[in-house]
Amino acid sequence: QVQLVESGGGLVQAGGSLRLSCAASGSIFSINAMGWYRQAPGKQRELVATITSGGSTNYADSVKGRFTISGDNAKNTVYLQMNSLKPEDTAVYYCNAGLELSHRYYGMDYWGKGTLVTVSS
Repeated sequence: QVQLVESGGGLVQAGGSLRLSCAASGSIFSINAMGWYRQAPGKQRELVATITSGGSTNYADSVKGRFTISGDNAKNTVYLQMNSLKPEDTAVYYCNAGLELSHRYYGMDYWGKGTLVTVSS
């Protein structure tokens, strides 16, 4: 099994920045991709960004140009740098482990407990 622990959430004013971290441990050798999801109250959980072990990235249109996902394979850690934050970015952000196959991301049922990001207007 895989254990994921997120950190870095908090309260920030619109236009500010935060960096989220996700540390992975356990049986991670078969994992070749990670993703960040978020869920706001009353809304479905949505995929924000993904990264493969080779460094390929993808972003939701709503965050493209503002968020950057990166990884440190040696530390088994992925990051989400969030700049130019907007109130609509307010959500609980979850780290997810998955697989990249044929240029598609397949999320597995491995999740962190989430970290809350609140952006004030």
